[in-house]
Amino acid sequence: ALVAFAGATLMINQFRTIDKDELVAPISEIGGPFELVDGATGKTVTEADFKGKPSAYFFGYTFCPDVCPTTLAETQGWIEELGEDADKMNFAFVSVDPERDTPEIVGDYVSAFDSRIHPLSGSQEQIDRIVKNYRVYVKKVTRTNGEYLVDHSAGVYLMDENNEFRGTISYGESHENAVAKLRRLIDNSGS
Repeated sequence: ALVAFAGATLMINQFRTIDKDELVAPISEIGGPFELVDGATGKTVTEADFKGKPSAYFFGYTFCPDVCPTTLAETQGWIEELGEDADKMNFAFVSVDPERDTPEIVGDYVSAFDSRIHPLSGSQEQIDRIVKNYRVYVKKVTRTNGEYLVDHSAGVYLMDENNEFRGTISYGESHENAVAKLRRLIDNSGS
């Protein structure tokens, strides 16, 4: 149900209000500026650091019980299947839970999967900005014991070498389809 809700929310949120004369912005406006911290290096990164190669961004958090570790394991499988072509892409895991996910924690978490996946985190303001620019659904859900989970979009966002939105890989999409989408991104880029 969470995955279906997140998918529906992504579809609904593909458009946003612009102003009174222009009702909606096209889906191609997903993406935009960001400044985050790479948990593997401790360095500040921006969207410019990802320009020049296609990118696959997944938004999640380290306390996620199932979707995030599953998607990171699938991403690891895609990278392995792509072989040397995987180096022609950027892969990133962006935390949507900066309250718990410091850059170091995200770096440790992602290192269990593949070193080519950039572990990104930052301040609440930095995360709010990328979530807004990428139209990511995020909602903190407090449980009765006081702990919380974070509902979030479950798809992988695919951007071309110019940081322009090109589509998604849906949660649970077949390995073959996901790899085919990544290969198309690589083949259609200048990398």
